[in-house]
Amino acid sequence: MRFTHETLPQRVVFAAGESPLAVAAEVEALGGSRVMLIASDREKELADPIAKGIPVVLRHDEVVMHVPVEVARRARQAAAAADADILVSVGGGSTTGLAKAVAMTTGLPIVAVPTTYAGSEATNVWGLTEGDTKTTGVDNEVLPASVVYDAGLLTTLPGAMTVASGLNAMAHCVDSMWGPRADPLDRALAQEGIRALATGLPAVADDSTSVEGIEQTLYGAYLAAVSFASAGSGMHHKICHVLGGMFNLPHAQTHAVVLPYVLAFNAPHAPEAEARIAEALGAVFNTRAAGAGLAALRQVLDAPKALRDYGMPEDGIAKAVGPIMKAVPANNPTPVTDENLTALLKAAWAGDPID
Repeated sequence: MRFTHETLPQRVVFAAGESPLAVAAEVEALGGSRVMLIASDREKELADPIAKGIPVVLRHDEVVMHVPVEVARRARQAAAAADADILVSVGGGSTTGLAKAVAMTTGLPIVAVPTTYAGSEATNVWGLTEGDTKTTGVDNEVLPASVVYDAGLLTTLPGAMTVASGLNAMAHCVDSMWGPRADPLDRALAQEGIRALATGLPAVADDSTSVEGIEQTLYGAYLAAVSFASAGSGMHHKICHVLGGMFNLPHAQTHAVVLPYVLAFNAPHAPEAEARIAEALGAVFNTRAAGAGLAALRQVLDAPKALRDYGMPEDGIAKAVGPIMKAVPANNPTPVTDENLTALLKAAWAGDPID
């Protein structure tokens, strides 16, 4: 074995039903006395109990998908005007992403309280969108200092969003098997993440209030994000980031649609990764093939099927090929060409069956 693995410094608290107390403890431990609380209007009811227990000087609710640069700019100005010394984010990936955008230029610590399975809270990856171009990068300043996972906050997450967000987490795991910096530790974490997600998601899809199912899914989503932060963004995420920024597609649903096509594309040239994914899914779905295991999970979950269902125009396929080709890592298991990438995108756009 020859590899270098970096583990990111972060406190992680699992506290079902106790997020107000847990967040207050994390804010105090970090020395925060002037909190900027970031939560969209949709998350207001979840954020209110948390707000009562911490010294909030500003509540900021302008949260927009893919974090447009002008939205980030206004949030940074608001943080400075309020003289905030700590950020608390309550929400999904867009909310966490906005907190990261503020932290990137201010150095303020973040206490992240996820209400989806996006996983952004456990990575040092940021993303900003300008026009139709989404740019991502890595900066340790944006890594939340603390994460509070409260399963109780996800019991009201709509079923369709639960499925899409959970499959987004699954995509983190799969990309971590062959990302540009993937190592044996990343693959081990990702494999356990896949198993946990495949166990938890069907339970939550069957009963959205199942705390045990939510906790398994949160556990899997956390492992997914940790492995992804180390392994780096692979082909799947490069595709989704380009499409999301270019056509303003919903983040989680885009990942959920594209995932099986990328897995089918890379698996023949990544036998170790394919075996790990198959084993993790087989523990739940009694299959020996990664693609079959994922297909079984997607059928149980009634997963999103086609990019066209979420607003991607068919003529956008040709437009996206060039930017994606520039972004895909050189060490992707299967060599990528304009032709095979176009075929993949056409299939994902239409929701074609996978052979």
